[in-house]
Amino acid sequence: MKKTALFLGILIFVFSCAKKEDSINLTPVVDPQPSGYKNIILMIGDGMGLGQISGARTMKDEHMNMLRCKNVGIQATQAADNYITDSGASATAIGCGQKTNHYSIGVDINGNPINSILKLARQHGLSTGLTVTSIINHATPASFYAHNPDRFDYEDIALQLISSGIDFFSGGGRKYFNDRTDGLNLIDSLISRNYQVVDNLSNITGNKKVAAILAEVHLPKYSNGRGDILPNSVTLAIKQLSKNEKGFFLMVEGSQIDWGGEANDQDYVMDEMFDFDKAVGIALDFAETDGNTLVIITGDHETGGFALIGGDQSNNSIQGDFVSQGHTGTMIPVFAYGPGSYEFRGIYENTEIFKKMKGYFGF
Repeated sequence: MKKTALFLGILIFVFSCAKKEDSINLTPVVDPQPSGYKNIILMIGDGMGLGQISGARTMKDEHMNMLRCKNVGIQATQAADNYITDSGASATAIGCGQKTNHYSIGVDINGNPINSILKLARQHGLSTGLTVTSIINHATPASFYAHNPDRFDYEDIALQLISSGIDFFSGGGRKYFNDRTDGLNLIDSLISRNYQVVDNLSNITGNKKVAAILAEVHLPKYSNGRGDILPNSVTLAIKQLSKNEKGFFLMVEGSQIDWGGEANDQDYVMDEMFDFDKAVGIALDFAETDGNTLVIITGDHETGGFALIGGDQSNNSIQGDFVSQGHTGTMIPVFAYGPGSYEFRGIYENTEIFKKMKGYFGF
């Protein structure tokens, strides 16, 4: 008993004499409050899951730009009415903060319009942009500016785009602007709204709003000569949007990772992954220099059930396999960099990404 009392006395003495800075602190370490609350670059690899990222990491000898992010979370992708989501429902959840039905864009489960983070940014005086490798009125980009229970109503979605006021957009889909069944010429409508309409990024000049409509329908595959259109678009969008001292919101989509998965074509998937990651590098480099930019990198869902069943790190090769020609219900990683990036750690529903972005901006 005396020995026990003596031992307790020694412990009390030691802890009472310890310096304050030597004491154990169990309070979680968090990032300081973001200093800028200024810019967000949201980057969506359509169909990009952990298998696609793991394969690209091996083939790039671990030199993937998105892996520069230290804050990583996981999001669940299920739609309101379906365990396996489509891009419309998932992009609406990410961009608008509500689960919705399969094939819906920018509306709730009853078909009522809901505001996106892009529209909120515009309402608060920020500049806005979208750049994709699909048609610009495809499901993912459309979820940020349009409202329609049918994501395939491409002509109506294009009509909503011209009145959206977005400052910079690039992608394909010219036929939905000037070869429409209703006879309208939306190219003229864009010009009358003070847009500079171009079919080549090199033709962008001055300070007008930019409508870069770069293909009749979708842009070609990277392997078919698309070149650096996506990373170059990101560079030009940032240059244009960052002129606004209030800040900007930019959504970037690597659209065709999804299509490689649907085709069960490993080479197609990896080519599109590398192209998307090059665009990620542009965004991260800007954020690192700027100091007031949050970059979020994620997928809307996984496509193909892509798994690595073999590989060789000595020659950076992989052997992948697919279990589906459609989307899967697997959870998706979320990478974040910059002020506020700590908030993206953890496991959450895809709707939380909208809420975290809204909180970052202080809307």
